[in-house]
Amino acid sequence: MTLTELLESVRRVEVRTNRLVNDTMVGAYLSHFKGRGMEFEELREYIPGDDVRDIDWNVTHRLGRPFVKRFREERELTAVLAVDVSGSFQFGSAQCTKREFAAEIAATLAMSAAKNGDKVALMLFTDEVELFVPPRKGRRHILRIVRELLMAKPRRRGTDIARALNFLNHVLNRRAMVFLLTDFLHQMKLERPVAVSGQREVTAVLGLTNTRHDVICLHLHDPRESDLPSAGLVTMEDAETAEQLELDSASRPVRERFARVNVERLAALDRALIRTGVDTLRLNTSEPFAPALQRFFELRRGRRRG
Repeated sequence: MTLTELLESVRRVEVRTNRLVNDTMVGAYLSHFKGRGMEFEELREYIPGDDVRDIDWNVTHRLGRPFVKRFREERELTAVLAVDVSGSFQFGSAQCTKREFAAEIAATLAMSAAKNGDKVALMLFTDEVELFVPPRKGRRHILRIVRELLMAKPRRRGTDIARALNFLNHVLNRRAMVFLLTDFLHQMKLERPVAVSGQREVTAVLGLTNTRHDVICLHLHDPRESDLPSAGLVTMEDAETAEQLELDSASRPVRERFARVNVERLAALDRALIRTGVDTLRLNTSEPFAPALQRFFELRRGRRRG
């Protein structure tokens, strides 16, 4: 891609995502964290009706009457876009690949955060961290993130979600909102789609990260990953491991087994993600993402308030 083509692509994504942000997304996301996200405002004498948990017992003991600490919630958040760029993200049976789909979603989230006055960081990962752009504000920073989403060339093809999350847990010194965009095909094998030990490691690290930050999983799913078309004898290749499998897709039992195995894989993934307590949304690459994302955040905000 030439520089001119890159600039045109960045501009096209900026225009499209700006429209989505202005129409539906601004202010949609909401973090539920307090504590480090609170700024000390004043120390004053206790008034009946104050929350007893706000009492400063050291000052109360020293002065002989109860005092409470008052805090003001910090409005500024940090949104971290953790985007899978492994080999499986180059696949796409619809109008775009999962990589392109993820880029547009991440750009929309980045611009929503910018409109809300929040900082935005970007991490691209395979089975290693390919790129980390520290959190900042400003249009130039957001355009850099869009450019990296579109143009970054990963060195590796595998996936290691746990390693990526562990990296974030080390570099983020304040609580943040982490958007994990992945297809969860980190242990996908053509003959055995679910590897329990690998899944346990990922869900354990996801749960840990969610205690430190506010993690949202956006699971990008291509419909062809669950539905094998009838195309005769085909050779399937794992995009990350180059493992190959030949099968007769014209056979109904073969197609039914393919569908059944992938239904079981998704069900097992859903159960594992529920156990982590992480909010998760599955997005189909053949459908517009904005309406589903807006509904998801509205429901999430309602739960937080409830």
